[in-house]
Amino acid sequence: MSATVISGKELAKKKREELTHEVEGLKGKGVTPGLAVILIGEDPASQSYVRSKQKSCKEIGVHSELYELPESTTQEELLERIDALNKAEHIHGILVQLPLPDQISEDAVIEAIDPNKDVDGFHPSNIGKMMIGQETFLPCTPFGIVEMIKSKEIEIEGKHVVVVGRSNIVGKPVGQLLLNENATVTYCHSRTKNMKEMTRSADILVVAVGRAHFLDADAIKEGAVVIDVGVNRNDEGKLVGDVVYDNAKEVASYITPVPGGVGPMTITMLLHNTVESAKRIVK
Repeated sequence: MSATVISGKELAKKKREELTHEVEGLKGKGVTPGLAVILIGEDPASQSYVRSKQKSCKEIGVHSELYELPESTTQEELLERIDALNKAEHIHGILVQLPLPDQISEDAVIEAIDPNKDVDGFHPSNIGKMMIGQETFLPCTPFGIVEMIKSKEIEIEGKHVVVVGRSNIVGKPVGQLLLNENATVTYCHSRTKNMKEMTRSADILVVAVGRAHFLDADAIKEGAVVIDVGVNRNDEGKLVGDVVYDNAKEVASYITPVPGGVGPMTITMLLHNTVESAKRIVK
């Protein structure tokens, strides 16, 4: 029996339609949600991602501003730009596209963003609130993953979740969000021994290591929910996930594809956070 596909593309479309109506309502009250994106340097992947964000903003009626700065930008110059955007009343969300040049501290930049405009959900204040289950801006990819699981009415409470990968952007926060949903969470990483033994015990398996076909079907329990966060190019240049999809779908009960799975939900949850930030002004 082949697994049911959890399409992030379809769910993102539905959620963006809902956001469009919310934006229209806010505009009727005199508030247009605004997102500022700062891009440093000319990394092609970052440029492509930023363009996608701008296009998505336009689609749902969110005002967007792009600040393209040279690779030589100093940390002081960037922090001055962030400070100005923190004070700008028409901007409700600020996003600094990562990675940053070596001369700029990622931590210093993240901490400089007003937590009330941190729509990426990376500020230590927002991460802390997430940890203790308080309302806050959630990191976009983990937030999207939880929304995908819930969209299929998959039970999370009491289930064993195994997260493969412990990055600050995906692995750690997605585990915490699922813990907040009363799952039992295990993290696997590069130092984990007997990893297959761990992954085969998972009711819900989240794989976020950024290595093409890192896990095959023999590492997945029959009937497990498989969330593949990886986006990699194989030797033929084709986009593939961290999981061997064709094999895994014959074992799993639900599975996310690559592409068209988690990816579309990341930008959608960024838009969600930006709209939520604007709604706070109305309140």
